[in-house]
Amino acid sequence: MHGRHACPRSTPTGPATVATAQTPSAAHGRAKHARRGRTTGRLRRRILVYRAIDFLSTRIPGPSGTGEECLLLVHVRQVVGQVHYRICTDCARGVITALTIDERFHSTGLGTRALSHLRSRHPGLAWRSTLHMRTTRDLLRRMRIPTIAIDTPCPHAVRPPTDPSPDSG
Repeated sequence: MHGRHACPRSTPTGPATVATAQTPSAAHGRAKHARRGRTTGRLRRRILVYRAIDFLSTRIPGPSGTGEECLLLVHVRQVVGQVHYRICTDCARGVITALTIDERFHSTGLGTRALSHLRSRHPGLAWRSTLHMRTTRDLLRRMRIPTIAIDTPCPHAVRPPTDPSPDSG
């Protein structure tokens, strides 16, 4: 008796009632393959951030030798964010000078993950920031990174200019 389990039975309170089955598209009021809601898309991007983002660190060349470095946030051979920072191991300080994240990765936790990566990569440094934009200010407040008003390089990072020509005297 195949299919007998699907037959409606009468209940003790009355005759059998037939439930009307709705298709998923009728239940939600949209097409079956319509775009998902904002929370589903945000959740997918958050999972993507924790699975497919690579962190690559590079040193920015410069004549002053300020120790400027950049952390690149890479997704499938495409840079989706950058964190520019300067460190001084003598003073045990780090200063975040710029933070940019692609708009599609906002509100996914990528900024938090990038700053946490910096902290784990350079343990023992006291981090500060020179950023005052609203989007980065909220992130820095959550990460407990204070902002400083003036971007002055560390005295250890500034090298005095050397004269390549010898003094004849």
